[in-house]
Amino acid sequence: MPETERKPAVRARHAASLIVLRFLDGEPEMLMGMRGSRHRFMPNRLVFPGGAVDKADLKAPVASVLAPHTERLLRKNASPSLAHGIGAAAARELAEETGLSLGDPAHLEGLEFLARAVTPPALPIRFNARFLVIHADRVSGTLGGDGELDGLRFYGMDEAMALDLALPTRRVLERLQMWLPLSAEERLAQTQTAVLKRDRGWVME
Repeated sequence: MPETERKPAVRARHAASLIVLRFLDGEPEMLMGMRGSRHRFMPNRLVFPGGAVDKADLKAPVASVLAPHTERLLRKNASPSLAHGIGAAAARELAEETGLSLGDPAHLEGLEFLARAVTPPALPIRFNARFLVIHADRVSGTLGGDGELDGLRFYGMDEAMALDLALPTRRVLERLQMWLPLSAEERLAQTQTAVLKRDRGWVME
């Protein structure tokens, strides 16, 4: 298609994905599920619970707000209301897709920022997704959800990395592997100084 006829890129919707993390014999495990074949975005792919930030998330009541360092990291690319909305959306999507809860209203203070990924401009569905981490001991409830994710369970790091993962999921898990051994101060420094990288059209930070 000639340059002058190219359609403008679809705007990337803000989104939040939540990595629920636990340890078994010292090894990390992450809650993940498979998107069904009917999904328009990443069908038949193993993903973390998550989805788009809704307008209501921007002002959603919460029992506790984001920790200051998490909010500061989110606000590198977000307004105060959007930073709040990202945390609220992560909690909401977790409840909807898995049946697990951060409380009602949600407690956001345990959320940690890990990474950001933006879908390539050429794709018809795009997200500006923030990946957050929370320890499983801050989550309550029984696995179930709305059926959007099949086979919900905790995957060990080696098990997950051996699968045919979508590129952003693999890169986020690689970031998680590097992030986990760090101290709180080192984690903050790493995420504060993260630079934008392009990987097969994806923008990763």
